[in-house]
Amino acid sequence: MSDTAPRIDRVEIVATVLLALAAVATAWSSYQASRWNGEQAKAFSRGNTARIESTRASGLADAQSQIDVATFTQWANAYALGEKQLADFYFRRFRLEFKPAVEAWIATRPLRNAAAPLTPFAMPEYKLAARAEADRMQTEADAYSAAGRTDVQRATNYVLAVVMFAVALFFAGMTTKLRARRLQIVLLGLGAAIFIGAVVWLATQPINISV
Repeated sequence: MSDTAPRIDRVEIVATVLLALAAVATAWSSYQASRWNGEQAKAFSRGNTARIESTRASGLADAQSQIDVATFTQWANAYALGEKQLADFYFRRFRLEFKPAVEAWIATRPLRNAAAPLTPFAMPEYKLAARAEADRMQTEADAYSAAGRTDVQRATNYVLAVVMFAVALFFAGMTTKLRARRLQIVLLGLGAAIFIGAVVWLATQPINISV
């Protein structure tokens, strides 16, 4: 047996081990890429649903504001003219959310107090639950969109890992085909370096496992 035979055997053994490890790592990275693609799809879907709900709530808030403006205009005319019966008629028809703002505005004595807000719509008491819900759903939609973009990046990272492991597989496979010892060692070293670098990098990536 020649002096180089054991070395070549060791190189082939290392190449075989690298082939096995790279194959497993490739399958794992492909699985993770698929999982994160699923997560981004769910995040974007939830974001779209939240955005639709936000639009719906915003439309309701706009309609309620128009009702408030219309009834307040009629009430203000009667109030300014001192027609108490008519003013009371309109006041009873204010929405429950709107009445506290009107009452707080009246307390500022707007007919005599030049510093009073021009309308109850400028009062801090004027709040629309539908508007708050629209803002909340919009914030939720933005959060889901941001999560979806993050998931896309994670899936892309795992796809890149698949490519790196495939390159390591190529170099390891070529090592077993060649007879030149120096070239074998060079290719095996490149494959091992790429594999180790990819593993170290993947160690910093989040994992998603289906239960």
